[in-house]
Amino acid sequence: EAQTVFDRHVKPAADADGNDALGNRVMQMNPSGYPVIMLSGVGALMITLTNRMGRVVDRTRALAGQLRQVSAGAPDRAHLEEQLDILWRRAKLVRRAVTFSGLSMLLSCLLVMVIFVDAVRSGFGVELVVIFVGSVLFLIASLLACLRDIWMSLWALRVEVERARCAA
Repeated sequence: EAQTVFDRHVKPAADADGNDALGNRVMQMNPSGYPVIMLSGVGALMITLTNRMGRVVDRTRALAGQLRQVSAGAPDRAHLEEQLDILWRRAKLVRRAVTFSGLSMLLSCLLVMVIFVDAVRSGFGVELVVIFVGSVLFLIASLLACLRDIWMSLWALRVEVERARCAA
């Protein structure tokens, strides 16, 4: 009876193994697990993006408070306005990244539902691929917007450093 259990449950799983480039035995991933893994990864990305958005919002509020206290002709006013413009563009980029990540997560959830329906009845092959590719494309767009935000934050830092050098 142990042999029957082995043949029925263990051997099929072992046969699903493959070899990597070094010849090591590795488990091959079931494609129906991709959306679940993607949801975990995009969820972690969403945490990062919302933290970045919080930082942009906090910095914007602080600079806006400083701008309200500076008179119209003061030399600091132009610098603060430039920093606020950069922060506004960063906020829009992070918003775009969060939107794309959210859309990617929504498509991944839809994909999980379609996979479940496909388990009940077949015929969704093309739809699965289209939804998964759309989800990955939204994820790519989100990552590009996040990278652009990082570049802009460094640009704002450069402006701040140049201002400090001119004042010294």
